[in-house]
Amino acid sequence: MPDALKVALLGCGVVGSQVVRLLREQADDLTARIGVPLELAGVAVRRPNRHPDIPAELLTADAAALVARTDIDLVVEVVGGIEPVRTLLLSALRSGKSVVSANKALLAEDGATLYEAAAANGVDLYYEAAVAGAIPLLRPLRESLAGDRITRVMGIVNGTTNFILSRMDATGAGFDEALAEATALGYAEADPTADVDGFDAAAKAAILAGLAFHTRVTAADVYREGITSVSAADIASAKAMNCTVKLLAICERREQSVSVRVHPAMIPLTHPLAGVGDAFNAVFVDAEAAGSLMFYGRGAGGAPTASAVLGDLVAIARNRVNGGRGARESAYADLRVTPMGEVATRYHVALDVADRPGVLATVARAFADHGVSISTVRQEGRGESATLVLVTHSASDSALAATVAQISDMDFIRRAASVMRVEGLPAE
Repeated sequence: MPDALKVALLGCGVVGSQVVRLLREQADDLTARIGVPLELAGVAVRRPNRHPDIPAELLTADAAALVARTDIDLVVEVVGGIEPVRTLLLSALRSGKSVVSANKALLAEDGATLYEAAAANGVDLYYEAAVAGAIPLLRPLRESLAGDRITRVMGIVNGTTNFILSRMDATGAGFDEALAEATALGYAEADPTADVDGFDAAAKAAILAGLAFHTRVTAADVYREGITSVSAADIASAKAMNCTVKLLAICERREQSVSVRVHPAMIPLTHPLAGVGDAFNAVFVDAEAAGSLMFYGRGAGGAPTASAVLGDLVAIARNRVNGGRGARESAYADLRVTPMGEVATRYHVALDVADRPGVLATVARAFADHGVSISTVRQEGRGESATLVLVTHSASDSALAATVAQISDMDFIRRAASVMRVEGLPAE
């Protein structure tokens, strides 16, 4: 048994600084849980002079040299991005160092390469903090439910978009106004593109699907829509149906395929996800034997994310002390990823129409022509403000798209004001 395990930390921003704090404050408890002390041996940052709370002898701007040190046992990465992080982590794994990463973008793009390097060199790769912050979610998928068959994972995995949509629902504000509030409160970055356009949630969905369905899924496999086109009218229309709008990550398994998608959707107010407000995350997991499980908590923030990082760090340290290894990549199923056009769900369609006889019959005929069955229909307004609102039964995405394209060319349709998926309604 070693006298101590030396840790290299890559990055010391919002999350990294909290990792350093927890390592200091909980040193005795961590030693008791692991069996040997964890010793912070170096911290790689861009500008060492901007971290006065960390001893100068620990700080370095040369991350590659820190990772290459022969006395380092464990590497923690909270930098983010693809390069140079991928090169640094591969160097660590190939030199026999176990790795903890919070890097969802890298794992969703090229997790397979990292997994292969970890397996080839007998070390661990853990990344609980990459999805849903402090919520214990990935390890239950990888370990606790390893004896079950997971059929669906659905949830809210981006706190910024959930805050924006929650404010739109509560106040009637438009997207731009709600985004400005989120930015002022620190929930949104100065450049919110990764969040509001769905890139962040898509990376997390790829990781979740890969673990749940034992299949390699990358961010490029995920169908993605953001929330920038969600309007106050969409929110109001959802309320009229006793629904609310959430950005959902949905991963589903069929017999020989999986579908992975991120998009805004209307869900009933009776659904547990409807009550998840502000910047919180929540994920439902459906498994054949275990049934439905819900994971809920803070999905971001320095201290919550650092908690997940420390949990992984304790796990890989225990493995190092005991001579064991954690779970390897499980991609044996190798299922086909279904194109979005083949995925079936229900839809809410709002059409600005001319208010005259025969419009509804013609629209209904177009839906029937493409095999899309209508569940409910209502008209809002009269004259120049007439809007036809339809909710469909389950239909393929390609059939719905073809229907909307045909209707949009009709002379009495001013525009398709909104097309949004509906999730969580009783099966029909």
